[in-house]
Amino acid sequence: MVSHPKDDEYLNAAIPKRIKMFEFIQAEQKTQRLSLSPDPIKVTLPDGTVKDAAKWQTTPFDVAKEISKNLANNALIARVNGVLWDMARPLEQDCELRIYKFEDDEGRDTFWHSSARILGQSLEMEYGCKLCIGPCTTRGEDFYYDAFYGDLGLNDDHFKQIEAGALKAAAKKQPFERIEVTRDQALEMFSDNKFKVEIINDLDADKTITVYRCGPLVDLCGGPHIPDTSFVKAIACLKASSAYWRGNKDRATLQRVYGISYPDQKSLKEYLLRLEEAKKYDHRILGAKQKLFSRHELSPGSWFFLPHGARVYNKLIDFIRSQYRVRGYQEVISPNLFNMDLWVQSGHAANYKKNMFILEIEKHEFGLKPMNCPGHCLFFRQFLSDWELPLRIADFGVLHRNEASGALSGLTRVRRFQQDDAHIFCRESQIKDEVREVLKFIDYVYEILGLTYDLKLSTRPEKFLGEIATWEKAESALKEALDEFGKPWQLNEGDGAFYGPKIDINVSDALSRKFQCATLQLDFQLPDNFKLEYSAEDEAKIETPVMIHRAILGSVERMFAILLEHYKGKWPFWLSPRQAIVCPVSEKSQAYAEKVKDEIYSKGFHVDADLTDRKIQKKVREAQLAQYNYILVVGEQEAETGQVSVRVRDKADLTTMSIEGLLERFSEDAKNFR
Repeated sequence: MVSHPKDDEYLNAAIPKRIKMFEFIQAEQKTQRLSLSPDPIKVTLPDGTVKDAAKWQTTPFDVAKEISKNLANNALIARVNGVLWDMARPLEQDCELRIYKFEDDEGRDTFWHSSARILGQSLEMEYGCKLCIGPCTTRGEDFYYDAFYGDLGLNDDHFKQIEAGALKAAAKKQPFERIEVTRDQALEMFSDNKFKVEIINDLDADKTITVYRCGPLVDLCGGPHIPDTSFVKAIACLKASSAYWRGNKDRATLQRVYGISYPDQKSLKEYLLRLEEAKKYDHRILGAKQKLFSRHELSPGSWFFLPHGARVYNKLIDFIRSQYRVRGYQEVISPNLFNMDLWVQSGHAANYKKNMFILEIEKHEFGLKPMNCPGHCLFFRQFLSDWELPLRIADFGVLHRNEASGALSGLTRVRRFQQDDAHIFCRESQIKDEVREVLKFIDYVYEILGLTYDLKLSTRPEKFLGEIATWEKAESALKEALDEFGKPWQLNEGDGAFYGPKIDINVSDALSRKFQCATLQLDFQLPDNFKLEYSAEDEAKIETPVMIHRAILGSVERMFAILLEHYKGKWPFWLSPRQAIVCPVSEKSQAYAEKVKDEIYSKGFHVDADLTDRKIQKKVREAQLAQYNYILVVGEQEAETGQVSVRVRDKADLTTMSIEGLLERFSEDAKNFR
């Protein structure tokens, strides 16, 4: 066990004060709720069944018990009228109710969000740290908690103690309890934690502030949470690292502890095994080994793609570009730098400015573009509004986002990147057909790449822009498009963007990890912001087009990383940066080896020749390690007959082929994406 200084004075003052305040406010709110009339309400389940309930009394857990004991025992979270809801929180009106278990995305996310609180409890109790934030990260990965420890730096040696504290809390079956507090109450409750105070002061004036208790932990948190800690049967720390408060290097240095948890030990063991397997194929390691990309401290978050890496990068773009011609897209090239007036008009200046790179030019503010959509609106308004709808505008332009240095991660989180970005301007009546065609495009690309995916329709959120009737029409069009597309899909109520509903596409790779790559979103707001117009079908009426945001690969950098790990460094021939290498047996066959290489190269394939004086066995072995798809061995006999001995990667047998036959095979592999 690692010894450490512990701020007992802080703990002894803060924890009892918070618990006392929590219990006082909780008792007040319970008394107030009991005074309310338990009027009868109707609860509608997903299958259309309607249950009778009492307002302010019946909870989702009560409904789950009525349905089945198994559901009640495994229910983690509910959704009430589109809003995620604690199982123990009383219902307040007639509602539609959906209940989630760990097998559901909503259940897993809540499970890991709650596990972050259990982790936070252990960190606070064991180290006397000041907790900051503790979210669930990307779906299917992990969670973390940031905290301030003074001079203490955490590492692997601390993990056993942290895990023991977390498992102890889990075993106590501590309920997650919720209260709503005023801003003044929240400030008083967390007055001894300057980080929480700053969060509270930055909240919108009309924001409902919620506080959760879990045993000795009283934490500022939006929730919701699982019923109690006993659902977490297995928890492990994954890593610890430094982080800056709010991602600002000029602010306090925090310690970030990542964790993972499951409802059983077996699942945790399987996850840790998958994690070890994934580490072997980390794209940063494989990228360095295969000399694909590199970085330099003078440009953090931006990557150099070396010649072999550029081959893959460009091939991905060329692949998508070839489909644009088939699918009716018009490619444009737009500026990288815009006056901030553009971003004010689009609404990004208000919500996204901190993530932009801002420059001053001749006393005016300019911003490097973090996305293409506002520029495409200018295209439409100035040059393209007379084109026939639907109008599909594609752009591979370079984008820049000012990500915090602590958030940068290989090619998956960068500051400079490109997207296979496109925006479709269409009539409302064309939404269904356009969405269906985008889904077909996604399916075509992902099948070739060997990636599987799932689909979710995210509907109108609590806070939205526009008319409800417009939303309902759009959601109906998306549902019809999904049904006609014919793949299974799920409803993700209330999770749409504020400007329109969307279809979420989550990709799964060979290591069973999920990624968000493709995008398909409807947008009613941006065309309105830019006053975009077109002549309606009767040409006497002017209307505003609907805008569909669409990407297939998403960030090319991120897709590059996903594919490198998905293929475990063994690129398919059509995408490979090292398609073939010619290995002469001796100096006598070198001239023929160069001739073969030149002939293959002239046909557009990526081919090298190993003209070193190493023995042929060594050359072949090195070529295998470098992941060449084809290893072409040539000796005096091959030179005399005009043939090559072909060895396919990872196979020991040799096949003798003519150059013409080999080139035909290469062409077939490339044409059929093998």
